[in-house]
Amino acid sequence: MAIYDYSVKKANGEIKRLSDYKDKVLLIVNTATRCTFTEQYKGLQELYDKYHDKGLEILDFPCNQFANQAPESDEEIDKFCKENYKTTFDRFAKIDVNGVYESPLYKYLKGETGGFLSKNIKWNFTKFLVNRNGYVIGRFAPNVRPEKLERKIRQALL
Repeated sequence: MAIYDYSVKKANGEIKRLSDYKDKVLLIVNTATRCTFTEQYKGLQELYDKYHDKGLEILDFPCNQFANQAPESDEEIDKFCKENYKTTFDRFAKIDVNGVYESPLYKYLKGETGGFLSKNIKWNFTKFLVNRNGYVIGRFAPNVRPEKLERKIRQALL
């Protein structure tokens, strides 16, 4: 399967086909509202504001698998992000990124990064960069701040 073969559930319950993002650069992030990295929403929104009109899409997948750091409902998470970080990028329903109930999308993303990186997601705010052709071109640890990805995003947008 390719990334465009997957469908995911948005925070509002609507099903979204990833094929709708064809020809876009995607930054896919598992997030949480009560994490030490939650302030990265600010950097994600800044990247989105700067590069959305050039083809960047940020896909936000809240995840409560790590220390119960996203306990809220999908609606509460969406409200929190919009009110506190003024986010406007697409947010999806809460998912698992590891284990028995792992999202098929995340299983795919981890498999595409190969080697030791194909192992489990370690924490919230792990990021995957996907180029315009749908290929995963990078996986970045939670401590890699969004602004550190700007050069790679600009290259992918060319």
